Amino acid sequence: MNTAQHRALIQSVVDTVREHADELTTLDMAIGDGDHGLNLRRGFDAVLAQLDTLAAATLPELCRAVGSTLIMKVGGASGPLYGSLFTAFGKAIPPEPALADAERAFAAGIEAVKRIGRSDVGQKTMLDVLAPALEELAAGGPGLAARVKRRAAAAAEATVPMKAIKGRASFLGERSVGHMDPGARSSSLIIAAVCETLEG
Repeated sequence: MNTAQHRALIQSVVDTVREHADELTTLDMAIGDGDHGLNLRRGFDAVLAQLDTLAAATLPELCRAVGSTLIMKVGGASGPLYGSLFTAFGKAIPPEPALADAERAFAAGIEAVKRIGRSDVGQKTMLDVLAPALEELAAGGPGLAARVKRRAAAAAEATVPMKAIKGRASFLGERSVGHMDPGARSSSLIIAAVCETLEG
């Protein structure tokens, strides 16, 4: 990827987070602290402030820098989780990745999220979007970016009937059922932004 592509990728993700910040906060008000969208917007605004530097960096450097920024700037659990995802991805991805490299790096990022959150798939968290997206990525084939985007969106919807087992929502028990997990939604949105940029 070149500087222009890096710039487009960063701008797309930031724009998506900004556009959906209120929605994410509303989702979080139902089963969490009510600050998910606000926190993510603050973090990605800090990423955008480094746009020129990040765009000129290699892909591994870019991802690690985004991860560090999110850890420092995003409050609550989202900062360490998203920060670890991007940082681990950046450590594993080569500067000019093939599909198999992206798959391995994404898997490394997911493992980092599992460690930091002490959580796993099926517990109504962002992992319930990340893991299905990885499965779709691993399948390869035509229309891959569009398929990953659709799979992530469907996986976020699938958290609605789930009972939260991890995170603040778990304190609600059965009352967490019927609400989409905000971390799952934000993950699906960020994945969609990446996929749309890569398609373009």
